[in-house]
Amino acid sequence: MKKTLALIVFALVLVPVFAFGAQMEGTIQGYNCVTQGKVCPIGKEDPVAAVERVFVLYTDNKDFYFIPNVDRIVLGRHIAEKVRVTGEKNPMFKSITATKIEVWRKGSWKETWSDESEKEIRKMLGIEPGL
Repeated sequence: MKKTLALIVFALVLVPVFAFGAQMEGTIQGYNCVTQGKVCPIGKEDPVAAVERVFVLYTDNKDFYFIPNVDRIVLGRHIAEKVRVTGEKNPMFKSITATKIEVWRKGSWKETWSDESEKEIRKMLGIEPGL
């Protein structure tokens, strides 16, 4: 009994270290812009998308998070837009594995991407993940 209780406590202590569910708001910005202390210029989204290779979620408290499971093309569509990312946050690697991305439009959140919708499209087209 003591051994089982110790394992449960140990597991509960480690879970927050590795990852936990989160819903975070901010804007999508280019990694180079963020690390150089600049905001991606509004109205020049296409040139920014052309030169940036990595996009991040940039929060209001001036922190950023990588979204490794979402393609740069998807993130690049939302440069400088207010977004809400739902997923599993990993503070050790400053990342969030997204399950859903929503964009603030006309006073409400609109879902633009989800892992489920991507899986459905991949299945429909017969494309394996990672290809």
